[in-house]
Amino acid sequence: MPDPALVNHVVATTSLTPGEAARVIDDVIAFHAQGVEDYVRARHAHLKTYGAKNPEIFARIAEELGERVVAAPELSERQLRRIIYG
Repeated sequence: MPDPALVNHVVATTSLTPGEAARVIDDVIAFHAQGVEDYVRARHAHLKTYGAKNPEIFARIAEELGERVVAAPELSERQLRRIIYG
């Protein structure tokens, strides 16, 4: 169960019930708890599905990593490639 004060805040500022707010908070926390390598792999696969090419994908992922709530370290294109392809 997430922090009750946070649940109360979400309930007060949305039309969600306490149970719905708790589920949303848990989902957001799980999303942000995802490790860098897992995020990079999943994001690469997702962008590939929609036809993006690697140079565009690597630039986009590098930018996104810097914008995460707990920013990941800067990764070069080579480091991103190594995460994807080993």
